[in-house]
Amino acid sequence: MLDIKITKTTTPKAKPTDESKLGFGKIFTDHMFVMEYDAGQGWHDARIVPYAPFQMDPACVVLHYAQEIFEGMKAYRTADGKIQLFRPDCNAKRYQDSSERLCIPPLPVEDFIQAVKALVEVEKDWVPHSEGASLYIRPFTFAADVGLGVHASRKYVFCIICAPSGAYYAEGINPVRIYVEDEYIRAAPGLTGFAKCGGNYAASIKAGEMAEEQGFAQVLWLDGVEKKYVEEVGSMNIMFKIDGKIHTAPCTGTVLPGVTRRSCIELLKDWGYEVVEDRLAIADVMKAGHEGKLEEVFGCGTAAVVSPVKELDWKGDKVFISDGKIGEITQKLYDTMTGIQWGKIPDTKGWMVPVCQG
Repeated sequence: MLDIKITKTTTPKAKPTDESKLGFGKIFTDHMFVMEYDAGQGWHDARIVPYAPFQMDPACVVLHYAQEIFEGMKAYRTADGKIQLFRPDCNAKRYQDSSERLCIPPLPVEDFIQAVKALVEVEKDWVPHSEGASLYIRPFTFAADVGLGVHASRKYVFCIICAPSGAYYAEGINPVRIYVEDEYIRAAPGLTGFAKCGGNYAASIKAGEMAEEQGFAQVLWLDGVEKKYVEEVGSMNIMFKIDGKIHTAPCTGTVLPGVTRRSCIELLKDWGYEVVEDRLAIADVMKAGHEGKLEEVFGCGTAAVVSPVKELDWKGDKVFISDGKIGEITQKLYDTMTGIQWGKIPDTKGWMVPVCQG
């Protein structure tokens, strides 16, 4: 159990009056959680303090060798004012996996959850009230040693910041166009594809920019060895409904084990669908599309919940899905997941964790 000291700001910010213009990750709350690690001492000095910049030495390890990890999660306000989290234990356990891969001292699951809950309770008035809006939560850890040389740091900073964020789909769920990337790769066996670290995202920017220039919303990444099998879409996992079965890439080291992915699979199995977690060749996806067997395609992740796909483009070959409309299963997953998160339908899965009354 962390002994968290709380210091409230004496100059609170004005809260947004128009929640339809929140955007994503542009506005930050009044406070942040901070805790340090020193070799021989462990994690110490857990505290909630006013949101402020860090002072960093130019030789700080993270600036040169990118030893850092992060998570993404949300707090939701229900109609009766209760504020709750969605499966924070899954984020906490994934954070431990990322820590292990990046040689960062792990945080106990219970400490991670306690820290998140404590900050959200302090910032409860920042949790949006409007339909589809939520408080985005960003825990992260970075190496804080000073000195050059490629080795694990002996000092770290763990921090959590929060950003009120608007509905991901301001005008409803709009199916998107996806570009299949076959030159650059996101991950390869033995690397950090399963970890949530900044280097993975930095490496993806080039292909994302190129796709955006051509009018595509996202990049579909193929495996890093044969460039043959589908893996992830941008910042989301991806699923394909082919001949009634749901296919998605296995989490075997190169794919991020998404919390939304995991939850979608549980729901799909509850509804009687066969979910195939196995390698799926992009050539087979395109073939199914041309034969009319590719019934639905959708990304899934914390920010969007689900993101329907209407078009895939691979080496100039195009397939179109669901007549450009959101598919039946995609819609059902979106309605069920958001219904549970915002307390509109019963949480029969035990996924929601209450924080406080807002």
